Amino acid sequence: MEEKISIATCNGMSALGLIGRAACNDLVIENDNLISICITATVAENPEFNDIIKKYPIIAINGCSENCIDKILISKGFKSEKSMKIDKLVEEKDLKDLDPSRLDNKGEIVVKELKNLIKLELKEY
Repeated sequence: MEEKISIATCNGMSALGLIGRAACNDLVIENDNLISICITATVAENPEFNDIIKKYPIIAINGCSENCIDKILISKGFKSEKSMKIDKLVEEKDLKDLDPSRLDNKGEIVVKELKNLIKLELKEY
């Protein structure tokens, strides 16, 4: 990866938002070429954040099929290069009843799997 890549993740109040935040935060800490987008600041039209968003390709990590992250980005004039859904991963791994407040063992499994999927997407850059 030569240039930075932005990750915008679901930060909703469900377990999917918690999983998205944990996975993306881990990846940003582990890789200097990744930056996270604060989707709340994007909605609030924070000029600093929006200037950053304009600079780099965006990977959108939606929590569910509502695709809030993609919808927010589009509504603010941005478009993701790639889009993923955490709920599809949860379905594939047959992990249900995830805790929305704390990452338990099942939540950590999904975080690890999500990080692996994102890393695969990053290889294209």
